[in-house]
Amino acid sequence: MIYPILAYGNSILRKKDIPVEMGTDVKTIIANMFETTSNANGIGLACPQIGMNLRMFIVDTSLIEGIENLHLTFINPEIKMEGEDVSYEEGCLSLPGINEDIIRKEKVTISYYDKNWVKHQEEFDGIIARIIQHEYDHIEGILFTDKLSGFKKRLLKGKLNDIKKGNVSVKYKMKFI
Repeated sequence: MIYPILAYGNSILRKKDIPVEMGTDVKTIIANMFETTSNANGIGLACPQIGMNLRMFIVDTSLIEGIENLHLTFINPEIKMEGEDVSYEEGCLSLPGINEDIIRKEKVTISYYDKNWVKHQEEFDGIIARIIQHEYDHIEGILFTDKLSGFKKRLLKGKLNDIKKGNVSVKYKMKFI
């Protein structure tokens, strides 16, 4: 099932999410999240973007050329960001048409459960570390535009208002305020 993706302006995107209860059957939600991401040509998706207030997100690198094809699920993650600050252009399925350079750490160490409730601790760097940080921010109620300067935010105000009102054209299902 393909979920509609919540657009900027929806209050669920601003809430810090609650932990998924240990043993919850999450496999259907995860399969649907991967289907939704694929349908939208995305590389990651967090539960708040589909209207669920749960600490869970996925990463799908199949559309990124030159790196390993990963399909990862992160349930109740805890993250530690490390290394140098690196700037790179980001976008978001909840903020279509907006792409901006965002500074993030080059590496992460993340503890999490997978879809089978097996605990992992792994280190990631490069683009995968960036995607993880972006999706982790979603479960904390943070959007990538929050990391922009006040000046940049003022420049984007019109585009953000258009997204809130549904005045955007996308090739995937969205849910507006």
